[in-house]
Amino acid sequence: MRNPWLALEAGGDPAERAGQVRRAHEAFLAEGAITAPVRGVVADSWRRCAGARVEPEGVARIDLDDHGLADCRAAHPLAGVMPLVRELLGSIADDGAHLLSVCDARGRMLWVEGHPQVLRRAERMNFVPGARWDERTSGTNAPGTALALDHAVQIFAAEHYCRPVQSWTCAAAPVHDPRTGRVLGAVDITGGDHLAAPQSLALVQATARAAEARLAELAPAAPPRTAAYTLDVLGRDEALLHTPYTRATGRPLRLGPRHSEILLLLAAYPDGLTGDRLGHELYGERDVHPVTLRAELSRLRHLLGPLLLSRPYRLRERLATDRDAVGEALDAGDVRAAVAGYPGPVLPRSEAPGVLRLRLLLEQRLRRGVLASGDPALLEGWLCSPWGEGDLEARDRLRSA
Repeated sequence: MRNPWLALEAGGDPAERAGQVRRAHEAFLAEGAITAPVRGVVADSWRRCAGARVEPEGVARIDLDDHGLADCRAAHPLAGVMPLVRELLGSIADDGAHLLSVCDARGRMLWVEGHPQVLRRAERMNFVPGARWDERTSGTNAPGTALALDHAVQIFAAEHYCRPVQSWTCAAAPVHDPRTGRVLGAVDITGGDHLAAPQSLALVQATARAAEARLAELAPAAPPRTAAYTLDVLGRDEALLHTPYTRATGRPLRLGPRHSEILLLLAAYPDGLTGDRLGHELYGERDVHPVTLRAELSRLRHLLGPLLLSRPYRLRERLATDRDAVGEALDAGDVRAAVAGYPGPVLPRSEAPGVLRLRLLLEQRLRRGVLASGDPALLEGWLCSPWGEGDLEARDRLRSA
C-alpha cells in the first residue's frame, strides 16, 4: 500500500508527476474539482486553503520584526535543541542545494539556514525568519501542513497551493512537548525535486524524534498534579488523557474526536449528565438515536474501565483539564500564565453544542483578560494568533499601549 505522506512512489518520474499535479492544480483553481493523481492529503489541504481564501499568487507575510524574532527565539523551547537539529541536518543546510528551517506552532519561521545563494532564492517567496507559513496564510507547504495534520509530510512541486512556491519541494515533521504531547513547531528541509525521495521524510522524522528526546532530557521534573487523571483539550482535535498508568509509561492515551468531546463534557459537569442531556450537549437538535450514544459510551468504557460510571453518566474521579488550568490562572489574575497555557481553542474542530459553549466561554474570558491587561506583548501575541487576528479592539489597545 502506498504511503500517503510520501510525494512519489519508488521509481516514479518527478518531471512527469510534476506535470500531472500542475494540471490538476490549475483545474482545481479554475473549477474547484480534484482529479487524479492528487494525493488525498494534498487535496484536503487545497480545500482548506480555498476555504481560507488563500491567494494562489501570494507569498508568506512577515509576522515578526527583528526584535520580535529575537524574543520569540529566546523564549521558544526549541531554541534548546537547535544545536542538535543543526548537527543532524547541518550537511543539508550547507550543501548549496537545501535549506533547514524550524518554525513554531503557529507556523512562524524562527530559523531558516543554508547556503547564502539558496537563502537569496528563498527570499523571493518570503521563506525567511519571521515569516508565517501556516496553511491559512501561505497555502499548502510541508511545515504548515505538518502542523495542520500533526504528521510528517512531503509536499512536492505543484502540490504547493501558491504558485511562487511550486519550484520547491519540502519535507517536514512536527515536534512535540515530550511531557504534554503539545505541538511546539516543526522541522523542515526545503530544496529541489530530489527531496521527494523517502529518505528526506525519514530524515526529518528522525530529527523531530531526536529533538523530543533531547527536550525530555532538558525539561525540569514535572510538578506533581493535584488530580490523578488529566485531559489535554486545548489546540488539539483529539484529546490526550493522562492516567497513573500512562504517566508511568510516558505515553498518554490519544482519544478519538467523539470520545474527546464526551470526556471533556463529563469533566465540566462532575455531578454527571443524564443520557438525554449528554446527547443534547453532543448532538444538539439532530435526530440521533439513543443507541448511538450508548454505543459510544460502551466503547469509551472499554478504554477507561471503572473510571466511567452511569445513571447519570459521570466520572469516578476528578478529571482536571488544561482548560481548567487556563481558567484558574484567569481567576487568579495571572493573564500571562493563562496565555502561556493556551496553545489554542478547546477541541477546535468539534461542532458539539456543549463543546462550542465551553470553547467560546474560555476564549471570551481570555480575550477580556488580555484587553484589560494593556500589556503590549500579550496584545501583540493575541493579534498574531489565529483566534485573535482581526480583533480590531485589540489592535486599538496595542496602538494605545
